[in-house]
Amino acid sequence: MLNKSLLPVLLIATIMISSCVSSKKYKSAMSTVDGLNAQISTLQQQVNELTATNKSLSSEYSSYKTDCEAKQKKYEEYRNALAEARDKMMEVQKALEAAEADFKEKGVDVYGKDGRVYVNMQDNLMYASGSSKLTENGKKALEGLASALNQYPNLQVIVVGHTDDVPFKKGINTDNMSLSTERANGVVRALRDDYSVSPERLVAAGQGKYAPVADNATAEGKAKNRRTEIILNPDLKRVWETAQ
Repeated sequence: MLNKSLLPVLLIATIMISSCVSSKKYKSAMSTVDGLNAQISTLQQQVNELTATNKSLSSEYSSYKTDCEAKQKKYEEYRNALAEARDKMMEVQKALEAAEADFKEKGVDVYGKDGRVYVNMQDNLMYASGSSKLTENGKKALEGLASALNQYPNLQVIVVGHTDDVPFKKGINTDNMSLSTERANGVVRALRDDYSVSPERLVAAGQGKYAPVADNATAEGKAKNRRTEIILNPDLKRVWETAQ
């Protein structure tokens, strides 16, 4: 048996050893806690940064979305304006075809091209050979044309005279360019003075032999080239406004 005098010593030693072990565990635990707190602090900082980034991105997205919606609305307005202009020109073409129906077999052709409407009038309907004076049939054809034009007062009307390549000189018309220009002027005067088409809408020009639609080597080709074109430009005011 152990000496009773040793018991207190052993007890004290046991307590000291136990206390030493507990202190190490405590320090280890505290070190772990400190490490976890540091990680929590780092993660919290990252969360704060991500929250700020998300808020910024949300604000940018909202701005981009608003801008995109505005541009989409603008595009729809532009597309609708173009569609309206196209539909209006189709309506104009039909009105002109109806107005000139009696002259279709006499040398009047109405067609659409590149967003414009063209009325092509052969010179044998409109003028005597080598002359810029309108024939009676030419006047009647212009009367029908004017009745349709006056239904669409916002459309510009360009009258262009054309000839074949046969050299020409007669009276005040010294060449084909002069003849084609004077024929266009005659049509504009008739539309303005006789059929009440607003002069602000009218433009006259002559291209002589320089814009043929057929080969001048044949009589048939020459006949096709001797013509007066009346070109109607679409009213694009609303289109340009929506494009701004």
